[in-house]
Amino acid sequence: MPQPGTMTAMSKQMQDCVEACMSCHSMCEETMSSCMQMGGQAQMQIMRALMDCSETTRMCADMMMRRSPMSAEMCALCAKACDMCAEACMSMPDDPQMMRCAESCRRCAEMCRAMAGARM
Repeated sequence: MPQPGTMTAMSKQMQDCVEACMSCHSMCEETMSSCMQMGGQAQMQIMRALMDCSETTRMCADMMMRRSPMSAEMCALCAKACDMCAEACMSMPDDPQMMRCAESCRRCAEMCRAMAGARM
């Protein structure tokens, strides 16, 4: 057990997962902006999925960085939110921003699933 007040270094896997979460968060925010500019074309289901994913990925990264004991459960939830967002984005396959977002969500989901199964 580390001394009180000291933090153990994050594993490479955890660092990569934090980066994937932050990247996905940014991509979801950009995609929401793109959706708003489209107006009526952007379905509410996609906007909800983007918002859920954006918030979840940010919170997941924050929890891993502070070594929360709930990180594994949060990573599992984050993977689910990312999967749902990727699916929603795939409903607009002709939109390059949506496809980039779906790819970012898939990568983040994969890394979060791995972290959910790992010891934190």
